[in-house]
Amino acid sequence: MKVCVSVTKKKKMKLCTTNLLISTLSFCLLASATLPPNEAWGLTSFKEGIYEDPYLVFSNWNSLDSDPCDWFGVSCTMAADHVLKLNISGLSLRGFLVQQLGQITYLQELILHGNNLIGTIPKELGMLKSLKVLDLGKNQLSGPIPPEIGNITLLVNINLQSNGLTGRLPGELGNLRYLQELRLDRNRLQGSVPASSGSNFDSNMHEMYASKANLTGFCRSSQLKVADFSYNFLVGDIPKCLEYLPRSSFQGNCLQSKELKQRPSIQCAGASPAKSQPVVNPNHHPAQYVSKHHVTSKPVWLFTLEIVSGAMVGSLFLVALLTACQKCNKKASIIIPWKKSPSQKDHTAVYIDPEMLKGVRSYSRQELEVACEDFSNIIGSSPDSVVYKGNMKGGPEIAVISVSIKEERWTGYLELYFQREVADLARLNHENTGKLLGYCRESIPFTRMLVFEYASNGTLYDHLHCYEEGCQFSWTRRMKIVIGIARGLRYLHTEIEPPFTISELNSSAVYLTEEFFPKLVDFESWKSILERSEKNSGSIGSQGAVCVLPNSLEARRLDTKGNIYAFGVLLLEIISGRPPYCKEKGYLVDWAREYLEMPEVMSYVVDPELKHFRYDDLKVICEVITLCINPDTTARPSTRELCSMLESRIDTSISMELNSSSLAWAELALLS
Repeated sequence: MKVCVSVTKKKKMKLCTTNLLISTLSFCLLASATLPPNEAWGLTSFKEGIYEDPYLVFSNWNSLDSDPCDWFGVSCTMAADHVLKLNISGLSLRGFLVQQLGQITYLQELILHGNNLIGTIPKELGMLKSLKVLDLGKNQLSGPIPPEIGNITLLVNINLQSNGLTGRLPGELGNLRYLQELRLDRNRLQGSVPASSGSNFDSNMHEMYASKANLTGFCRSSQLKVADFSYNFLVGDIPKCLEYLPRSSFQGNCLQSKELKQRPSIQCAGASPAKSQPVVNPNHHPAQYVSKHHVTSKPVWLFTLEIVSGAMVGSLFLVALLTACQKCNKKASIIIPWKKSPSQKDHTAVYIDPEMLKGVRSYSRQELEVACEDFSNIIGSSPDSVVYKGNMKGGPEIAVISVSIKEERWTGYLELYFQREVADLARLNHENTGKLLGYCRESIPFTRMLVFEYASNGTLYDHLHCYEEGCQFSWTRRMKIVIGIARGLRYLHTEIEPPFTISELNSSAVYLTEEFFPKLVDFESWKSILERSEKNSGSIGSQGAVCVLPNSLEARRLDTKGNIYAFGVLLLEIISGRPPYCKEKGYLVDWAREYLEMPEVMSYVVDPELKHFRYDDLKVICEVITLCINPDTTARPSTRELCSMLESRIDTSISMELNSSSLAWAELALLS
């Protein structure tokens, strides 16, 4: 106001008009604020790293016609100019954490608890200087905890529990002076609990020299109220500065404490203070975050010229701005300045855990080429893979699955998925599951293969839908196969942690040994990630049959309840001899439903080629099928309950059928 009074009336009007225009400009810019390109890129990259979204979380994550601040799980500032919170919990997302999450600069809460995320934690999360809550608990993450997490000085809550994290606890976490809650339980962390880098310092010396010695460790975290280190493989002593925590916070480790319940000594044999193995990105250069352009001083005359030129251009701009501001009261259209270029996509890095495949045998392509007769012995194929049979010199017969994909389409995500799949299959050890012997991973020529122990009698599908004389199974053999499959599923669902599910449980996923023991093999897991848009219909040969089995009958989530439903359909296929889907007769479940609960017509579902079957067994099987295909997933029984029903109520002794079945006599003769 004083300035306006001190000048002439004409100048006063001009100056006030200019101030008004500047204020109007600021208001309009604020009203049409959009996210910075780096933050929006971080969100879209995060979406790209997810390949399983069963609950359609990303259905409104459309960067072309929506505001990212309106996307599910995203919370922004009032001005919608920065992302503050990303919260997507318990929604079964399966995928990877991308390094671009570190670009969401002002993020305060990253909560992805209770999903199925795999891979490693990107060290770029250490760039989130405003982060206060980091919750990645109850996923399937692996690899070390990045020391860079210690750079997020405002962190108050860290939850990494119930993953598969390895390596040492980074002492840099002690730099988090505001940290109040730290949950690291139920991982595979090793080494000691870091107190400080100078273990001989007492608490007084620690306080005195902390700044000079650049100490790290949890003794610096004076605000820490809740911490849980239980059920890892930690060794050594509990730091004195953490003795105020409940004893349960350290149980289930390999610590030198007689007061706590620790792991058995046999489990602690390999739990030595392991060296930290941080994941290193060779393409990462710290200097990339610093501007490469240096500001230089300018002459006064040049500076003045710029001001005059700018004023002339600015006056024209303000005229146009007045017209544009008339639309400020309307919702601004969303401008997408963050759309990634192909070069950006090419530089999206994925971190590979070098420890993931430790202990799994690696075969060379040359070894497998010799074993499989120059890869000429093909026993199965689909658009996604080719299966070869081979004989290792002095070893077992093998089945080799080769992934069919061109090298240029093999992304970092697929590589991590491949390694994760190998590690997941290698942990299976049961008489009714396929045994993974190893893998092959070479660049020239591009090769990704899985090596399984071969089951000499082929698939259950081959036998159920064989139309040659003498290839049919007796009722007793079918019941033995049913119980064997149930036992395999019980092991996969309830006896290993985390549970394992078969991607497409059907008769083609059941392989039979020389003694006709069933083995569940997950050959189709690649279909959940490789070329999901391609519908591979009819890849399973029917050997002349009119009815064929599509590769995907319906979109089902890869969970235990989905396997239970598929098991019910498989039981129907086993007792009826019909495929789950027939082009002329429709779905097997729909056809059989009217017979399952009516005792007087229940026998109509039995394979007409079978002249003898036990009616008591059939009632049990039909009861199990009805429970498995219940539309209410919560009402479906567990595999443990199914096994109990089948094992206790079905008699698989061969003597039961020898009196009446000539087919059973023939099978016994073949095995003897």
